[in-house]
Amino acid sequence: MRILSLLLTLTALPAAAQGMMTASEFDAYTQGKTFTYGSMGAPYGTEQYLKDRRVRWAFENGQCQEGGWYEQDGLICFTYDTEPEPQCWSFRRSAAGLIAQFENDPSMTELYEVERSNVPLTCSGPDVGV
Repeated sequence: MRILSLLLTLTALPAAAQGMMTASEFDAYTQGKTFTYGSMGAPYGTEQYLKDRRVRWAFENGQCQEGGWYEQDGLICFTYDTEPEPQCWSFRRSAAGLIAQFENDPSMTELYEVERSNVPLTCSGPDVGV
């Protein structure tokens, strides 16, 4: 009976509380790699994770933004040169890869890892070909 009670308690915990990645786990999993994320079956964007917690992000078909991340209250928070307001996420691993929940607005759909590679993010600059 005690085991059943424990199991019911554990399954009632929110998914983010079950296996949320720490900053060191997130850094070890992402550093030196480029991740493409999807949302609701559609491409969302791509982020390259560089040394010293630096990142390069681009929405699908968008220009790249340089930024960085840090840990705050157990969340991974990103700031970008063009978007200095922190954007905080909880990350966890699934059998298919990373799952990210935007904690600034938890009602927002989760992002999920579609592809992971060692190839740097290709960024086209503004006014290319002009």
